[in-house]
Amino acid sequence: MTDDRGREAALLGVLEEARARGFLGPGPLAVHVAHGQAFAQGIDPPTRALDLGSGGGVPGLVLAALLWPDCRWVLLDAGARRCEFLAEAIEELDLSQRVEVYRGRAEEAGRLPHLRGAHDLVTARGFGSPAITAECGTPLLVVGGHLVVSEPPGGAPERWPDDGLAALGLTRIQDRPVDPEHAMAVFLAAEPCPDRYPRRVGIPAKRPLF
Repeated sequence: MTDDRGREAALLGVLEEARARGFLGPGPLAVHVAHGQAFAQGIDPPTRALDLGSGGGVPGLVLAALLWPDCRWVLLDAGARRCEFLAEAIEELDLSQRVEVYRGRAEEAGRLPHLRGAHDLVTARGFGSPAITAECGTPLLVVGGHLVVSEPPGGAPERWPDDGLAALGLTRIQDRPVDPEHAMAVFLAAEPCPDRYPRRVGIPAKRPLF
């Protein structure tokens, strides 16, 4: 068995455990892996990345295990059981030297000096509505970094109004290669995120920016 096949087999085992614990949805595990890898399309290899609401590990564990071996990752989730699983998965996949789990709310993480403005890439799959994802994800990016968000099949650009994105310093990238099976919305942090974002825990959901 090659190293690549060994890593993928180990990852599939971890994802099967995620499903058994209720952290990953139905469907073939290979489809979940392919969806996780689709987050990397058109993105230069990042140095530091963060997965919002990492849950069962897609895309964070997939990208950390199979791609970008020099990238350091933070897997962020607010749930104690999910974070326990992610910590176990990191050990199982021998990723502890460059992948860590942060348990907490994204609104709080975006205020921490070691996380705010520190990542070339932020990923989100099923984290929340567009407004919540943008407000919680953007403060974690360096200027020039990318926010990549899983979208409904076919995508829906109207979900991401330009004026709402601009308030956070984001612009949408329109020329990214389109994968019809794994729609992604990709954004560039063109300017520093204003200091007032993210707002307090719960406020992005109660009073969305768009």
